[in-house]
Amino acid sequence: MGRVLRQGARAGERGEIPVAAVLLDGRGRCIGWGSNRRSNEGDPLGHAELVALGQAARLRRDWRFNDCTLVVNLEPCPMCAGALVQARVGRVVFGAADPKRGALGGCLNLASHASAHHRLEVVGGLLAEQASAQLGEWFKRRRQQGLPRSGTPATRFQTG
Repeated sequence: MGRVLRQGARAGERGEIPVAAVLLDGRGRCIGWGSNRRSNEGDPLGHAELVALGQAARLRRDWRFNDCTLVVNLEPCPMCAGALVQARVGRVVFGAADPKRGALGGCLNLASHASAHHRLEVVGGLLAEQASAQLGEWFKRRRQQGLPRSGTPATRFQTG
């Protein structure tokens, strides 16, 4: 989780919400790595979890990850939690809970929802204080600088 937090900080320096994820195979080897890219790449699917899953799928040439663990510093949103269920990820370990948008126990729990065809193990709260502090400080700095909550400053889109 320490490495995930460091990668999240790097994403924050690029203007992205400081979230990073790593997908580990059953032997603990990294097979997918991602950090948020939504704002800088203009990609609504640029969430850290999805980037890591995509990288791992290309590496393995498969979409099933029953033996794998995804480690992420923030509880996944509904889109990412749904993708984790669809990809048959065996376990998800996250740092900070997200009671407003989290979908693995926060505002809903897709891991145990009746519609889920795959049950994944969820472990929340790993280095939760550090993960929460990192996210909170990032949003606080954005507000103090008068920047939008996510993405690069609006001046990025000005021409001339």
